[in-house]
Amino acid sequence: MPVIRDVMPAFELFQPTSIADTLGLLDRHAGAWVMAGGLDSFDWLKDRIKRPSVVIELGNVAELRGIKEANGGLEIGANTTLTEITRHPVVKEKFSVLAQAAGLVASPQIRNQGSLGGNVSQDARCHYYRAGWPCYRAGGNICYADTPTAVNREHAILEADRCVAVSPSDTAPALIALDAEMVVRNSGGEKIYPARDYFIGPWRDITRMTMLQPGDLLVAVRIPATFAGKTHYFEKVRDRQVWDFALVNVASSLSLNGSTIADSRIVVGGVAARPVRLEDVETAIRGKARNEDTAKMAAEIATRGAAPLRHNAYKIPLMQNLVKRAIRGAGEWTS
Repeated sequence: MPVIRDVMPAFELFQPTSIADTLGLLDRHAGAWVMAGGLDSFDWLKDRIKRPSVVIELGNVAELRGIKEANGGLEIGANTTLTEITRHPVVKEKFSVLAQAAGLVASPQIRNQGSLGGNVSQDARCHYYRAGWPCYRAGGNICYADTPTAVNREHAILEADRCVAVSPSDTAPALIALDAEMVVRNSGGEKIYPARDYFIGPWRDITRMTMLQPGDLLVAVRIPATFAGKTHYFEKVRDRQVWDFALVNVASSLSLNGSTIADSRIVVGGVAARPVRLEDVETAIRGKARNEDTAKMAAEIATRGAAPLRHNAYKIPLMQNLVKRAIRGAGEWTS
């Protein structure tokens, strides 16, 4: 049956004005769809692939917006727009990798509406899944993107387990590179997840991309002072220079002692179902000079175990080159 596009199914809409009211609604309406900026949500709803009976829209919850300084770091409300993050002076000065990542999401119009929480919590972008094909992620028993005739240029080269869809977020690798924490609330209280654990692979739950369960609400992201003011880098490669999702992206935070790498976080996106922190690379470059030889060594380590599909082997050299530049640097980003 063909997909019916641009006609949303009917649903009951709630627009709470507080986090407490939102959590109460989530308790009363099991399976309710939570909508922040709405950009991912409207894709699903207009194509009639998702048909929730209840939608909870967060635009009136002021508690979920804003950026506050705390203990040398930041706390960012989950519904803070990407444009606000990109322009915030402290983010730009101390945590530039996040400003860079947020500034490369989609287009200016989308960044004005899209939120940080929505960007990190959006669903997989596999075109088979999004078109309503009954794949593993949708509850079926096949991955259509991993068949001999599949179109899989944009799919995973690492950590594939039945599903080969990739994490589509640009800000997620940056948050992991900053040792951020994700603050999640439900009616039972508050949970805090390290950003690297917030994102999950299909081996844990093939139907989800994050730790969010029904009834959970991402309320804030906390960034510690660990890498404040350190050497940051973000780069995104995409087919078109506006709007497109990343084919591969990379985020890094380097703590330098002169020209020696004392500590680092190197994270890649677009290559697996979650952003992948390259811990083997971080270990290998610790105590090494920040130079071309170290960058080349890191690139070789980064793609060990990669298993490309029929049409995406190009991601291996692409990822290697991005990791090189994330370590040695390649020009300056400007707002």
